[in-house]
Order: sequence, then structure tokens, then C-alpha cells
Amino acid sequence: MRQIRSFFGTAVAMAVALLVALVFGPGPAGAQMLMNGAGATFPYPLYSKWFDEYTKVDKNVRFNYQSIGSGGGIEQTRKRTVDFGASDAPLTDQQLAAMGRPILLIPTVAGSIAISYNIAGIGSGLRLTPENIADIYLGTLTKWNDPRLKANNPTLNLPDAAIVVVHRADGSGTTFHFTSFLSLVSPEWDKKVGHNTSVSWPVGLGGKGNEGVAGVVKQTPGAVGYVELAYVTQNKLTYAEVKNHDGQWVAPTLPATTAAAAGGADEMARTHDVRVSISYTPGHDTYPIAGFTYLLISKEQDNAEKGKALVNFLWWATHDGQRFAEGLLYAALPPQVVKINEELIKSITYQGRPLLAAR
Repeated sequence: MRQIRSFFGTAVAMAVALLVALVFGPGPAGAQMLMNGAGATFPYPLYSKWFDEYTKVDKNVRFNYQSIGSGGGIEQTRKRTVDFGASDAPLTDQQLAAMGRPILLIPTVAGSIAISYNIAGIGSGLRLTPENIADIYLGTLTKWNDPRLKANNPTLNLPDAAIVVVHRADGSGTTFHFTSFLSLVSPEWDKKVGHNTSVSWPVGLGGKGNEGVAGVVKQTPGAVGYVELAYVTQNKLTYAEVKNHDGQWVAPTLPATTAAAAGGADEMARTHDVRVSISYTPGHDTYPIAGFTYLLISKEQDNAEKGKALVNFLWWATHDGQRFAEGLLYAALPPQVVKINEELIKSITYQGRPLLAAR
């Protein structure tokens, strides 16, 4: 009789456990950890791929990333409303101090910013000098058939049509890199406008995110805008060749981006600071409008389990994740930057203790 009661009690317990599982789902062992991030649109095509691929590495982690622009990513990191932020613009000492806690900038990839345009009958290959681009955005070069443009494009039938300037409407690391380039090539731009994630644009229409600028250019005859290369290819937009620092006409290709990233990597290794500019850098094959993009990570994590999951993802992104960069036209991290990232990731702690297991 005692055995019957024991068997009956076990059966009831198993039935209750099965009912709880059916109603409420699996217990903590099967629970998924949600990592919230926000920021840059520049690397979003790659980050989206990373977050999807990483679920095959760690089935218990999921990512919710809001592509709201670098300005938003910086602000959400400061407010601690996300587990990580993202910015194409390297934060200044003042911005880092305003965070209220140590924040690490982890370079992820480098990308090029294409100058895209919508001119009927003219595909990719329009040639634009840095000075022409600056004058277009200053509002002093206003027609597509301007002699300054025709001089570099003698075989193209440039129309007698107004140039419709398109720029970002939100705080943007893409804008930071683009305006950094303009400040380097145009003293007038540097004096009147300068470089930042947001600037007071002399002329033009605003689009939100790289997606927004790409959409406005695609839909507006005569438009010109600056868009991260992945969005140009995804939306089948045209792109210009730009004269680089060494006087060569260069398209925003992966090899040209990689050449720019290599110069930045050398500077990072020399200065031990990841905040470098790769706009308008010397080099025969270097595309002149490019930049690194960064994840913003709290050095001291608030949650041990989330912190461990985050450092494991960062290690994967720095190593295995780089193989996905080329297919989306981003330049993978040079070896010097990989080594820097390894040290940064190893420095992330919870209650002062490193979170990354020994590697």
C-alpha cells in the first residue's frame, strides 16, 4: 500500500510539472536572455546579421537592437536604458565623462560613406572632387550642369537641373564622418559648419537614418546624399567616384575601405586610443570618406549573467563574426585592432572581477 501511495504521489507531481510547463513554458534553464541595444544605423546591416548568427552559438541569448542613430545610442547609453550602445562617432573625453561611469569603445568594423545621386540616365561613376561635394552642401554649387562638375565629367550629359541636397535629420555618426571629411577638405565648411553628429545644415532635406536618406535620394529626381555603402547596394543606388588625398579617383569599394582602415589601425596601435579618423587619409587606393564604428560598453557590468553573455558575444564578433563583414561591404578589423579589442574585452568586469573566461 505504501508503494502504491508513493507511486501515486510521484505520478501526480509529474502531471502537475507537465501542466505547469505547458501553461508557463520551460523553467529558468530554458529561459532566453534578452540583450537590448540601440544606436548607429551605419553598421545595422552587419549587426542584424551578427545577432541572427549568434543565436546558433548561444541559443539562450537574443538581441533587440534599435537602429536609431549614433546620437540616440550615446544618449541611451548615458541613461542606462540599454545593455549596450552603438556609435560611429568616437566619443570625446567630455562625452565619456558625462556617462557617469567608465565606458569602453569597442571598434567593430570600418565602412565607407558613398555619395549617391538620382540623375536620369546617369549610373554610378559620376566624378566629384572633395571641393565640389563641399560646395554642394554649402549651397554654392546648385546645378548639375555647373562647369565645375562638367570639367570632371566631360562624357556625361549632365542636365540643367537643380541639385537637391539630402542630409541626416537625426544625430548621426555617419554625419560625423561625412562632416569630418568636409572640414578637412574645405576651410569654408570647417569655419561655417564644422563637424559633429549633428550640424546646422546650410541647405537641404533631412532623412532619418541611413535608410531615410537612401529613401529620399531614390525617390527625388536631382537628389544627392551621403549614405553608408551597404544601404547603397541594398537599395540599388548609384555612387560617385571621389578624388582622394593622393589625387586618385576612387569608388567606395571594399578594398578602398580596407585601405583606409589599415591606416587607422596603425594609428590605434601607436596611440593606444581607438578614437581615430580615417577620413581623407593618404594612400593611392584609399577611399576618402570612411570611418570605424563602435559598440559602447560599460566597463563595470551591473548584472553578472548578462555581462558574461555580452563579453562572450563581443569576443565572437571580434573574431568569428568578422567573416560576415565582407559580404556586406564592411572592412573587417585589421589584426592590430583585433588585439586591442581582446584587451578591452578582457577588462570588462562585474564587481571588479573580469567576466571573460581565460583565453
